[in-house]
Amino acid sequence: MKVLLVNGSPHKTGCTYTALCEVAGTLNQEGIETEIFWIGNKPVGGCIACLKCGEKKECVFNDAVNEFRHKVYEADGFIFGTPVHYGAASGNITAFMDRLFYSELHGNANKAFYMKPVAAVISARRAGTTATFDQLNKYFTIQEMPVVSSRYWNMVHGTVPEQVKQDAEVR
Repeated sequence: MKVLLVNGSPHKTGCTYTALCEVAGTLNQEGIETEIFWIGNKPVGGCIACLKCGEKKECVFNDAVNEFRHKVYEADGFIFGTPVHYGAASGNITAFMDRLFYSELHGNANKAFYMKPVAAVISARRAGTTATFDQLNKYFTIQEMPVVSSRYWNMVHGTVPEQVKQDAEVR
């Protein structure tokens, strides 16, 4: 079994990455293979609704979206992580997911995401986590993906990775 984790932060090893590593570590302990895919910090353009993905079976813009699309077939589940920017998911992860899921709906009869479990992980300094969590979950439900719940909110708080590591749930 393999789970792909998507780092939607512009910082390759920042707070979002730290949270994803926590999840990956837990999955690895259960014998589940993981891979963290960083979408990068170059601008990801939004979907232009050209519908060419229906013909090409991928997005017309050849960037991180298509690179990731080729990996989804080998995955059994997904975790999408993003920092909060102005009360919402980062612009790059939003454009990435718009194009990824739009091209999946229009360009693939195999439904690469259909019924594969998924979860979101949100990283913030303070606020905006619940709105961002809701924003990402909408992509998943439109693709008919079962959203994996947790014992508490799928979010961490901190300005730097060290603060994220201190964001422990006390029982």
